[in-house]
Amino acid sequence: MAHYEVIFKNGTLVNHDGEGLSDVGISQGRIVALGNLAGDTADEVVDCKGLHILPGVIDTQVHFREPGLTHKEDLESGSLSAVMGGVTGVFEMPNTNPLTTSRETFEAKIAAGTNRMHCDFAFYIGGTHENVGELAELEKLPGCAGIKVFMGSSTGSLLVQDDAGVEAILRAISRRAAFHSEDEYMLEERKHLRVPGDPSSHPIWRSPEVALNCTKRLVGLAHKTGKRIHVLHISTGEEIAYLADHKDVASVEVTPHHLTLDETAYSRLGTYAQMNPPVRDARHREAIWGGVANGVADILGSDHAPHTREEKDHAYPASHSGMTGVQTLVPTMLDHVNAGKLSLQRFVDMTSAGPNRLFGIANKGRVAVGYDADLTIVDMQRRETITNDWVKSRAGWTPYDGVTVTGWPVGTIVRGKTVMWQGELVTPSTGQAMRFLEALPV
Repeated sequence: MAHYEVIFKNGTLVNHDGEGLSDVGISQGRIVALGNLAGDTADEVVDCKGLHILPGVIDTQVHFREPGLTHKEDLESGSLSAVMGGVTGVFEMPNTNPLTTSRETFEAKIAAGTNRMHCDFAFYIGGTHENVGELAELEKLPGCAGIKVFMGSSTGSLLVQDDAGVEAILRAISRRAAFHSEDEYMLEERKHLRVPGDPSSHPIWRSPEVALNCTKRLVGLAHKTGKRIHVLHISTGEEIAYLADHKDVASVEVTPHHLTLDETAYSRLGTYAQMNPPVRDARHREAIWGGVANGVADILGSDHAPHTREEKDHAYPASHSGMTGVQTLVPTMLDHVNAGKLSLQRFVDMTSAGPNRLFGIANKGRVAVGYDADLTIVDMQRRETITNDWVKSRAGWTPYDGVTVTGWPVGTIVRGKTVMWQGELVTPSTGQAMRFLEALPV
C-alpha cells in the first residue's frame, strides 16, 4: 500500500495512453502514480466521478500588460482569470512599458510574477534591432519562453518590419522564435482603406494578403537561416495551405476567436470584435478548422489582449485592437469538442502536449509519472452561460458574454495544489517560472 499527498479518484483521464478511467496519485507537486489506486491512501482524496482529468492547459499567448499598462490588466489579475478558466500555465508577451527586451526588464517581470501569479508562467523577450547582439544570451534566461518579434505593428512599439532585421534576429538565436506576421509596409500603404466609425473595414485594411505576404517572407528567412519559427494567430485559409508545405521550419498557432467568430461579429460587437490579425469571414474560419483537422495547426493560444471599455469604445480606427480570452479558451473549445469540431484528445494535444513538444517545457504538458501535477479538470456535460461578470480580467468583459456552452472547467491544479475548484479560488498566488530544456542551467 502506497501513501500520497493527494489522489484524484474515479475520473476519466485523457493523456498519452488514450482516454479511460484512472486515478492520479500526487506527492511533492509531481505525479507519482496512475491507474487503479483503490488500495492506496492519501492525505486528501478528491472524487472526480463524472469528470475528465486533462493535462494542465498551457496558454502560450497572453498579454497581461504589466508593467506600464496595468489599468488594463496585471500579472495577478490576468493569472486569476487564467486559473478560473482552467489554465495552469501561460506564456506572456513582451509589449509592455517598458518593453521586455533586456535582462533587467525580464528579470523584473520574473520577480513580479513569482508567488504572485496564480498559475505558472514564462515570459517572451522582444526581439529588436537594438538588442539583437544580446539575444543569444537573453533567450537562455530561466523562465524565458523564447524571442517574440512583431513584423506588423499592434499594441505597443515593438516592431521589426524589415527582412534584414528579422534575418539578423534568427541568425542570433537557437530556440524557436514566435512572430506576429503581418506586413507592416502593406499596412502603411493600405491605411486609407480604414473607414472611420466602421470596424468592419478592419479586415479590409489588414487583408488576407497582408498576412500571407508576411508569412511567406518569414518562412523564406527561416529556410535561409535554418531556424525554427512559430507563426502566431493564423487568420487566413491561404496561410494554412501555405504553411502545410513548410512544417519543417514553421509551427502554427490558431486562436479560439478565429475558430469561433466570423464577419457577423462586427455588427454584433462593433469594436469589441476588433483585433490583430482580424476576425475574418466564415470561409477563413472553416479553412482554419481544416488546419486543426489535418494537423497543420499545432497549438491553441488565446491571444488574451485586454483593453478597457473606454479604449474599446473609441470610434474606429482610434479604438484599440484586442480582446480578453484566457478565461474563455477552455469553455469555448470544449463547446466545439461537444459539437464534434475536434476530439477531446486533439484539444489536449493543442493545449498541453503541443506546447511541450514545440517549446521543450521541462516536466509539463503530460499527465505522466515524473511530471508536474498540473491538471485541468472539466465537466464535459455541464452547460453554463459565459458572462462579463464571470470574467476576472481587469478589463471586465468578454466577446462571448451571453453565450451558452457545453463543457466547463471545474478544477485547476498547479503542481499538486488545487488553485480553483468549482468556481472558487482555493489556493492563491503560488506561481513559479517554467523551466525549458533549451535553457536549463549547466
